Amino acid sequence: MSTREKMNPTLTPLADKTETANDRTRKFNFWRYFWLTFLVVSLAYAWYCFYVPTNNIAWADNYASAQKQAAASGKPIILYFTGTWCVPCRVMKRQVWADEEVKTLVNAQFIPLEIDLDNPNDAALIARYKVGGTPVTIITDSHGNTLRWRAGGLGKSEFIELLSEPSPSDGNDKS
Repeated sequence: MSTREKMNPTLTPLADKTETANDRTRKFNFWRYFWLTFLVVSLAYAWYCFYVPTNNIAWADNYASAQKQAAASGKPIILYFTGTWCVPCRVMKRQVWADEEVKTLVNAQFIPLEIDLDNPNDAALIARYKVGGTPVTIITDSHGNTLRWRAGGLGKSEFIELLSEPSPSDGNDKS
């Protein structure tokens, strides 16, 4: 070791400086790939959360037309309270409403109506059923009387179970 290196211990041989530069390059490349991967995964997840496939549910246009259809057909109404910003609603639309079995069951036995919480035209309906969050699924008769309801996101099996539950009036009819 030279006298100069003894006086200033921070001096290192040239080989050590080259390794340090290589380490810096490796670290830089690692973080570059890490953040690039993070960005791609985040964008894919965001797309997945907001992607909603089309469904073939015969949605009623508004509450008045749903009531008329229900009265004419004798079918109950499904009120599905949702919002464009609601991620659990989008997941439910993707996993439940887009399912063929659900589509067949709903179109055959119910009059479905989708209600957006942000739509000012639906404010009276939201207040009537005291809906404060989304998603909420309410099954009513043609007069608007609640037969059964569930708050929160539902899976396909839970949703089909909700649809197949007997209504309170069915139990009263049996004497």
